[in-house]
Amino acid sequence: MKAVIFAGGVGTRLWPLSRKKTPKQFEKIIGDKSTLQLSAQRLRPEFAWKDIYISTGKQYEELVKNQLPQLPQGNIILEPEMRDVGPAVGLITTILGKTDPKAPFVILWSDHLVKKVDLFKKVLKVGEKYLKKDPERIVFIGQKPRFPSQNLGWIEFGQKVKEEEGIPFYKFESWHYRPDLNSAMTYLRSGHHAWNPGYFISTPDFLLRQYKKFAPGIYQGLIKIQGALKSRSQFIKTLNEVYPTFPKISFDNAILEQLPPKFASVVLVDFGWSDVGAWEALKEALQKSPRGNVTQGKVLTEDTQDSLVYNYTDQLLVTIDLEGFLVVVTPDVVLVCHKNSVPKVKKLVESLPGTIHEHLA
Repeated sequence: MKAVIFAGGVGTRLWPLSRKKTPKQFEKIIGDKSTLQLSAQRLRPEFAWKDIYISTGKQYEELVKNQLPQLPQGNIILEPEMRDVGPAVGLITTILGKTDPKAPFVILWSDHLVKKVDLFKKVLKVGEKYLKKDPERIVFIGQKPRFPSQNLGWIEFGQKVKEEEGIPFYKFESWHYRPDLNSAMTYLRSGHHAWNPGYFISTPDFLLRQYKKFAPGIYQGLIKIQGALKSRSQFIKTLNEVYPTFPKISFDNAILEQLPPKFASVVLVDFGWSDVGAWEALKEALQKSPRGNVTQGKVLTEDTQDSLVYNYTDQLLVTIDLEGFLVVVTPDVVLVCHKNSVPKVKKLVESLPGTIHEHLA
């Protein structure tokens, strides 16, 4: 099985560490490795480096090469420009489908944390076996929810249809995106909802047929790109000509929302998944207790609790009498806000272009 890690987002919710030139997936957010490096290394050694692909923007090519030197050059798939996830999934599907259209592959993301790595890899292995027996579908990997998150997508699933090596497979029912608090609490209590990490397993053959059916305009472009794969120079030329013409559309809107539920299955496990694409999510993932602090760098905390304090400078950062705060210090920006104010960080960053602070975005 092939594994594709998407690493093209900008990550404004992790500003000021994450910037346009060096997005969050390339920064050392957890320990001394980037989340991109952690995402690739957790697949090893079960996945050979030749079976791991990175999908990213062309402006990040050198960052990927420097952080993952073991990766073959041809396994770095560069989007000429950002057209959202719909075209991006289509591109990697087209490339993999050229050589082995029936072989399962998994879509993963570079800014996530997985604590139960062995269980996670078992789910991938079992999902691959499941698809080889029944390739006419997508298998969604759901994380058992820990709290009523309003910032994540949720998967609603029905009755259990199968169990493979202790891993349960359920009937897919529907999606719910970023619900309000009351709805999220209902989902948590229902026992029939999972967090949606955005991970799924399918085959190029099945997915390309869905593009042909539900996104014919994108499909026609993908076939042109696939036809040029016999020559690298021709591939790059065709990719640069065709890809920017694709509409900016999510994979959910382009394919998943139109896919009949009978063609999808859901795996539900607790593999310790967290989306660490925002400071408050990173805090929840790393804290050892609900009121505990999460710190990095030269930090001293006094009468501080339920806070994240990250220092990326050589000076000492001291916090006193803080509760529920996020404090992030980089060489050129100091961010101090309440943990519930992270959505305002994104709005602030989006307002910087055209101002004297544009270079900090």
